[in-house]
Amino acid sequence: MNVPIKTPDEIEKMREAGRQAASVIEMITPHVTAGISTGEIDRLCHAYIVDELGSTPAPLDYHGFPKSVCTSINHVVCHGIPDDAKKLKNGDIMNLDITVKTADGYHGDSSVMFVIGETIQGERLCRVTQECLYKSIALVRPGVHLSELARAIQQHAEASGYSVVRDFCGHGIGASFHEDPQVLHYDGYAPEADIALAAGMCLTIEPMINVGGYRTKVLRDGWTAVTRDRSLSAQWEHTLLVTETGVEVLTARRDEDLSFLER
Repeated sequence: MNVPIKTPDEIEKMREAGRQAASVIEMITPHVTAGISTGEIDRLCHAYIVDELGSTPAPLDYHGFPKSVCTSINHVVCHGIPDDAKKLKNGDIMNLDITVKTADGYHGDSSVMFVIGETIQGERLCRVTQECLYKSIALVRPGVHLSELARAIQQHAEASGYSVVRDFCGHGIGASFHEDPQVLHYDGYAPEADIALAAGMCLTIEPMINVGGYRTKVLRDGWTAVTRDRSLSAQWEHTLLVTETGVEVLTARRDEDLSFLER
């Protein structure tokens, strides 16, 4: 396994990519309300990425993906395709997955959950899923193995009565959208894949947590992954840099409370 270690110059480029991805989420957040279509969300994000940031929406045409962002609603686990006919309504939860490719060719990848109106079950699932992400991020530092991050996610999800999706994972990231290593969110590493983190690695952690069972299926469009039992699913994601002493959250948003990282 060839896990890239970023040079100081590459780290600066990754910081800019992460900042841009976070800014897209900050821009679109006020627009994500009942009545907006996922197609309109896609157009607003595309225009901002291209016209304001001078960058490229990495998902567009990636292995044939037809849109600039992923919008995954309720029982859609990931890779939901934006659509003008699909409008958000009260009680929905939606994951918005943003990946920016900067003019320098580096990627920033982040996703967030939106709760539309009121849904007690949806709000709890979104909160616990974000806690899973944060608990794993808090462990990131040189020498920690990927399996330790996975166990933290799985233990918290299952203690809350939820399951962890096995079919999708986080990944290394840099000049390529997806690099080594694969970052599992459950305790399933083969020994040779359970690498120790090292300073200069960049990776995403992006747990997908379900109310029901963990099994998924992909619809006939070849992209949209849903829970087999149609239970709710949530996901949060950040792009991270492993530093000499811990972790830097490259896609941190300005309104986000990351005080748990203060050691």
